[in-house]
Amino acid sequence: MERFIGTETEYGISTPGHDHVSPIVTSTHAVVSYASARGFGEHRVRWDFSDESPLRDSRGFDLRRYHQAPVVDPHTIGVANVFITNGARFYVDHAHPEYSSPEVTNAWDAMVYDAAGDHILMQAIADTAAFSSQGKSVLDGHDPCPPLKIYKNNVDGKGASYGAHENYRYRRDIDFDVISQALIPFFVTRQVIIGAGRVGLGQQGEKPGFQISQRADYIEQEISLETTLNRGIINTRDEPHTNADDWGRLHVIIGDANMSQTSNLLKFGMTTLVLDAIEAGCDFSDLKLKDPVREVAAISHDLTLTHQLMLADARQLTALEVLRVYRERVLATLENQLTEVDLKVLALWEEVMDLLANDPLKTSHLLDWTAKWALIKSFLARGLAIDDAKIKLLDLQYTDIDPARSLHHALARKGRMREYVTAAEIAHAAATPPEDSRAYFRGRMIKQFPEDIIAANWESLIVTDATGSEVRILTTELGRLTRAEVGEILDSATTVDEVLKAIKTYEK
Repeated sequence: MERFIGTETEYGISTPGHDHVSPIVTSTHAVVSYASARGFGEHRVRWDFSDESPLRDSRGFDLRRYHQAPVVDPHTIGVANVFITNGARFYVDHAHPEYSSPEVTNAWDAMVYDAAGDHILMQAIADTAAFSSQGKSVLDGHDPCPPLKIYKNNVDGKGASYGAHENYRYRRDIDFDVISQALIPFFVTRQVIIGAGRVGLGQQGEKPGFQISQRADYIEQEISLETTLNRGIINTRDEPHTNADDWGRLHVIIGDANMSQTSNLLKFGMTTLVLDAIEAGCDFSDLKLKDPVREVAAISHDLTLTHQLMLADARQLTALEVLRVYRERVLATLENQLTEVDLKVLALWEEVMDLLANDPLKTSHLLDWTAKWALIKSFLARGLAIDDAKIKLLDLQYTDIDPARSLHHALARKGRMREYVTAAEIAHAAATPPEDSRAYFRGRMIKQFPEDIIAANWESLIVTDATGSEVRILTTELGRLTRAEVGEILDSATTVDEVLKAIKTYEK
């Protein structure tokens, strides 16, 4: 079964030397500048809230905030929104610019299209600077935007955490409690591979030290609907953005934002494989943890990876030992169903675990947290303390998305970080949609007929036809409207009406 994967990344944003400027305003500058530079600044697509249900819970209840979907002016400060030609959404979420990737069908593409978000944010920085250099502001009533800095991290150093969420389609006929209980030990332990590394312990970073995960200290419950407080290992938001009778969307909020291509590939790949195994009937119930919430921080704070997790049956295992059980059972369960990407992920999963078991720093060419820790240790050896401001700056500079200033990118240029795709391939993904999901149709329509699209969400596009009538094109099914299905139609169409006539998946 095609898994379908998507990411949501809230980027850190700052304006050095201009601390008085609201990040809500600067985030809006970034999105609107990007849209305006591409010719649809005044005609920004309104987000269609009709299919939104962020407070519907997978456990069977709904805390719906409204009975009628609101209509929000797309030009309001803080609600800027644009769909882009690769099928992704770029918008303002609270005080952050956020990139939601197009839907893809495998972990490799998920890694590529997640990296495409960094490229798009770099374009937004350049677009904002271009307008400001002319003394122009893309926002009425506001001064030109100061120079922007964008970081792919999860903490602001002042006690706040923002998300790097993952989304995976799963079969609705699998009991959600079975999925949750099977995934909890995996999510608790996978941070030793996908952690981004963080200077400071505690939500405020009040204790000196370095830890594996940026997100760990903000996980407070085992299972929770919330994403901005009382965060859970398992998030229960039941908003599938597709046929809800057949499919659910696993909304994962416990992961870090990764710069490393290896960390990202394993994040999406390992999780996909574990979900595949769960749906194939693999039982992980013997890995149940006695106190999983406590173990999240305990693992993150142990750089030696020797911490023993207490299981519900009184056994004690390290995080790596738990992850080895997951990998072994995935391989045994899915042995005859593995794709080329799956095999790459399994090989890399084993390679990384073997290196971590030998010496965590032997993965500093692969993983974010060990790459960052190796850099920090070199400065500590020169006499700096772990809570020195220079160490905190190094932590931040590693996550700078600007290749000219990012410590991660500097390591990659020197061949000290393994990479699988080039900058050119990432730039291509930033402009071009994946071909094997509904994102293909969305991206092509945005490119060809931007003036005719009034509003959009993941499940539909609202367009105007030749008569001026509004027509809703349904994009409910994730695996429909792909290049194979509509490529020739879009290649030949010169008007929206020609598309409507050919696809016949719409409502007037």
